[in-house]
Amino acid sequence: MSLRNLPQAAMPTRPQNFQWDAPSDVLTRWADVPQAAASEDANTITIYDQIGVDWWTGEGTTAKRIAGALRNIGTNPVTVNVNSPGGDMFEGIAIYNLLAAHPAAVTVNVMGLAASAASIIAMAGDTINMGVGSFLMIHNAWGVIVGNKNDMRAAADTFDGFDGALADIYHARTGMKLADVKALLDAETWLNSSDAIAKGFADATISDPAPAAKADARDHAAILARRRTEGALAQAGISRAERHQMISAMMGSSAMQTPPAARDAGEFDAAAHAAAQQLLFTLQA
Repeated sequence: MSLRNLPQAAMPTRPQNFQWDAPSDVLTRWADVPQAAASEDANTITIYDQIGVDWWTGEGTTAKRIAGALRNIGTNPVTVNVNSPGGDMFEGIAIYNLLAAHPAAVTVNVMGLAASAASIIAMAGDTINMGVGSFLMIHNAWGVIVGNKNDMRAAADTFDGFDGALADIYHARTGMKLADVKALLDAETWLNSSDAIAKGFADATISDPAPAAKADARDHAAILARRRTEGALAQAGISRAERHQMISAMMGSSAMQTPPAARDAGEFDAAAHAAAQQLLFTLQA
């Protein structure tokens, strides 16, 4: 329904033991992006978190949250400000579909980073603006598979389906040849504002990509410290669940929510124990 008549994206089947994470290199870069200020405009949606429920805060950006915001906005034009490292591919596609179906103009501003699943969401904009110094990052779906050779072969076919769904979204928005889009996904491509505009991933630049947050300076410092610590642990190969437990222990805090277990796999140890029966995906797009 959007002004560009963007197609609704096909929603792949979610694997039974799905768990998501953001790429470690993206988390590290996101950690150094200034915290953007939230807008007070009633028709503006801010996406400044990971995509999907964030174990740190119990927040994050979900399709449920965006659907609620769009109901409040009604048939008015909407602006979406994005500064996110990505996260849950399925939530990203669902949010893209919600924005693409909005009956009025959708403007997406990339305030610092729209990586991975967040770049999928950005493609729903009738107009996509890039802040000076901001980046889009696109890549194939990726993950860890536990199982035997048959599980590995089946997983490759499943990931081919995921990659095809992602390529279709970028192809529809940019007008690039599908083969060229797939080549960018294979290469895990970072696009600055000039590259994104040249390739059709964005339309124009904006001059103020990441205004300083109106929060207490100590709160801002704590957020940056948490981001940087998580990014460093992720680069060291520490799983998302383990990162949560380690940093929670260091902070001596019980305020953070316990990460939700996979539907029938529980934490990683339980999932590994059940690997003979189930294929475990740790997937992010």
